[in-house]
Amino acid sequence: QVQLVESGGGLVQPGGSLRLSCAGSGSIFSSNSVSWYRQAPGKERALVATIAVGGAASVEDFVRGRFTSSRDDGKNTVYLQMNSLKPEDTAVYYCNVATSDKQFWGQGTQVTVSS
Repeated sequence: QVQLVESGGGLVQPGGSLRLSCAGSGSIFSSNSVSWYRQAPGKERALVATIAVGGAASVEDFVRGRFTSSRDDGKNTVYLQMNSLKPEDTAVYYCNVATSDKQFWGQGTQVTVSS
């Protein structure tokens, strides 16, 4: 089993930055890729970034150049650094671990970008 707990969300002005954290428990967390998703009101949940075992990260085109992801396996934590935030980045952000037969989700953290 994996328990995932996101934190770091909040209200930020356009152009600002936030760093989200996803703290995981269990060996599955450190031995699998971890992904960040987001879900805006009225929209489907969308993949934002994925970080593989070893630290190689990929981000979707709509956040490339603004968001990066990293992981600290010693702390069982994955981060999503979000810079140059835009109002359209407003969403609940979730971390996810997918194994061959299961998916694990955190409870989400709200990010609101507004002046």
